[in-house]
Amino acid sequence: MRVVHQDQTIEDLNAAITAQWKLIDRLERQVARLGERVAETEQAVSEAAPANSPPPHY
Repeated sequence: MRVVHQDQTIEDLNAAITAQWKLIDRLERQVARLGERVAETEQAVSEAAPANSPPPHY
């Protein structure tokens, strides 16, 4: 009887760990994409004209 409960507990733990690894993988990909977007945004802002510069006709 004890072995049956241990086997079920091991299977439950394995399922939980598998689900967590899938979530971790998905979150790591999302963080990488967000990092790329931040880098692109920073580059676009640095290339943009300064906000306090006078207009070109001055």
